[in-house]
Parts: sequence; C-alpha cells; structure tokens
Amino acid sequence: MTALGAEDALTPGAQRVLDAASELFYAEGIHAVGVERIAETAGVTKKTLYDRFGSKERLVLAYLRRREDGWRNILADHLANEPEPGIPRILAVFDAAMVWHGGSSAKGCSAVNARAETRLDGDDDPVLPEVLSEKAWLLDRFTTLCAEAGLPMPHQQAARLMLLFDGALVSIAMRTFSEPLRAARDTAADLLGLASSAGRT
Repeated sequence: MTALGAEDALTPGAQRVLDAASELFYAEGIHAVGVERIAETAGVTKKTLYDRFGSKERLVLAYLRRREDGWRNILADHLANEPEPGIPRILAVFDAAMVWHGGSSAKGCSAVNARAETRLDGDDDPVLPEVLSEKAWLLDRFTTLCAEAGLPMPHQQAARLMLLFDGALVSIAMRTFSEPLRAARDTAADLLGLASSAGRT
C-alpha cells in the first residue's frame, strides 16, 4: 500500500485538484496558496475541491503523501538493484535521492518545507505528525540497512546518515553549493567505511 493509499480511486476532478495543489504547494508554499487559486488552476469549483478533499488540510496531507509515495517508489527500485546487505545498499538511498531530487524536487524536501510552515506549538496541526512520520520512517530504514550490513551501533550510524541526508536536502533548497547530495553520499561512504573497519577490530 502506498503512503496515500487511495489516490488511484480519485475522480478526474479530484486528480486535477491534487495535481494543481501539488505543483503550487511545492513551488510557492502551503500557506501562500489558497483553495480558490487551486480550484481555478485545476479548472474546478471550490465546491468540487471541498467535496473531494473536505478541507485544505486534507488536501495538504494528500500532497505530502503523494510526494512520499514517489520518493519511496524510487527508493524501492534502487534497493532492489542493490539487494545484498552492505555499504553499497545503504548508499543506494543517496543514489535514489539524487534521482528523485534531480528530477522533481529542486526546492528540497517537501516534508522539511512543510515543517518550516508549521507552528512550533502546532500539536493540533495534522501536517506535523505526517512529516514527522515520514522522517521517522526513513530513519528506521537507515537503521535496518545498517543493522543488515553488520555495522556496529546501527541506530547511531542511522542518525548520522539522517543528518547528512536532511542537511543535503536543505542545501538543495538554499543552493549553498552544487550537488549537496553527492557530497552527502561521499561523506556517508567515508563514515560507513570507518564504522565497518571499527566493527572488524
């Protein structure tokens, strides 16, 4: 099951709404884009938007989950191409990210961007648990990959990889320097090599 789960059941009008919202939210920000503009861009009425999604918040969740689906699908393909446990399989996460963010994510991570728009005390904001769960999922994936590779302290290794990974995504949006994911991958390879060597001593 995908992160969104029911996108394949959307009506054509709802699909146009989600397409328009996804493009606008990612390019301009969630709070900057209103439902009237989304409906106009999608060629539907506001009533259709609310009939299909219920609220802007639920539309935001659908947008985030759709992007998460796209990322997870690309990651699954890369991991399938590197099936043996080990450092190359861990680095495949960064390889997948270079493909994903090179093709459709020039403004960095949609989850990070959405979190930046969430109030610090936004415990009642449905966006917050969604983006936190997406990051928790990837941290758990890194932990599993490190454990399968036989690395010592896989939770610690995974935390370091997440720092590199998310730091690279922020650098994409900030345009701090070129190819931040490549730099993160190279650094991850160095750290994982050191961890592997330490585990053998």
